[in-house]
Amino acid sequence: MGSVFRPAANFWASLALLFLALALVAFSLVVWLWPRSDSARRVNWAPAQPVPFSHQHHVSGLGIDCRHCHNAVEVSANAGMPPTYTCMTCHSQIWTNAALLEPVRNSLRDDRPLVWRRVTDVPDFVYFDHSIHIAKGVGCSSCHGDVANMALTYKAKSMTMQFCLDCHRDPGPRLRPKDKIFDTSWTRDATTPAPEVLLALYGAPQRNLTDCSICHR
Repeated sequence: MGSVFRPAANFWASLALLFLALALVAFSLVVWLWPRSDSARRVNWAPAQPVPFSHQHHVSGLGIDCRHCHNAVEVSANAGMPPTYTCMTCHSQIWTNAALLEPVRNSLRDDRPLVWRRVTDVPDFVYFDHSIHIAKGVGCSSCHGDVANMALTYKAKSMTMQFCLDCHRDPGPRLRPKDKIFDTSWTRDATTPAPEVLLALYGAPQRNLTDCSICHR
């Protein structure tokens, strides 16, 4: 009586099982790694906005201070977004008919705020206060990157729990002089005070900054 399977069947069955095992391993790696990747967290991604606002033009080019638009950053948990009236302070005089700024003019005319898409965020279960970070010497670029030179604003940092913990475990090297906090292109150099000096200057808290209650309230 003849065999049901040819001798090569064992080879093909083994090969199929090998490919199945490799596929399962690859799938598991993708499922585990993808949520942890910069792509999944949209790092270096600039979301579409109602107006393609350029920090490079307004900050680096025209010298407008961050606080002119984000006027709550030193006193509130939220940095604040500028109302249309702030934009129209200048644009009622310049680029008054530019098609690019039609949404801004419509916003003023209809008394409806522009809806900007959030670029950098943390989950709802994370508490973050801009004002305390500014008060303790953490510069804007530590979380937002070199915003002043971004033609379109994109997410520069992952904003993961690990990202925050790296700083909270050793904040000294991340601190900067008060006059450099809003300078997003600033980097440490030989004239920068030592981390220990900056920690003392800002009165860094003695409590453990990795306590769960710091960020989860």
